[in-house]
Amino acid sequence: MYKSWWKILAVTLVFYTMIAGFLLPVPTLPILHETIRNLYFHVPMWVGMLTVFVISVYYSIKYLNTGKEEYDLAAVECVNTGLLFFALGLITGMMWAKYTWGEYWSGDPKQNSAAIAFLLYCAYLVLRNSMDEEQKRAKISAIYNIFAFPIMLVLIFILPRLTDSLHPGNGGNPAFGKYDLATSMRVVLYPAFIGWSLMAIWIATIRYRIRLIENKKNAIN
Repeated sequence: MYKSWWKILAVTLVFYTMIAGFLLPVPTLPILHETIRNLYFHVPMWVGMLTVFVISVYYSIKYLNTGKEEYDLAAVECVNTGLLFFALGLITGMMWAKYTWGEYWSGDPKQNSAAIAFLLYCAYLVLRNSMDEEQKRAKISAIYNIFAFPIMLVLIFILPRLTDSLHPGNGGNPAFGKYDLATSMRVVLYPAFIGWSLMAIWIATIRYRIRLIENKKNAIN
């Protein structure tokens, strides 16, 4: 039971943020109105994505240092999970954009950069599937993954700030800060960061264990 404490915490925090996110009062801001509640889901999805992407880089480095197949499998399953949360972040962002900007996709620099970053990681999976030799595939994939992560950070967090953007925190458009992020929102948002990050790690762990079982079956056959 003590080994599963973080899983219990993940479920508890996710349920808490989902319930509190819809029921607790939120500040009345122009244009956003009740759509500000999406902050509890959209941003934590990105945080969950970043969490497993960081872990994937860690295991890619460990693979290059040791050559152990387990580390390669852990890295790829973290990327797979990260792409899931990446997609959820894009979808929730598009829904929010529809209500606040008038279109699901308006070609905003933040949206375009996020889409390019998503394709960058999709290319990682395509690269892996294009090679049959296991060690070569694992090594090249690990190197690609290590370099893809900082490029993704530049695309999502740096480039949009260098131009005009409707997205908060970019192009002179302020993000939610201490002046407009009420305390009532912080008590939901911060637990959401932890809950969804732990949930992403949990999913990646399950996928990793399934991959290990499949590899053992293939080795026996």
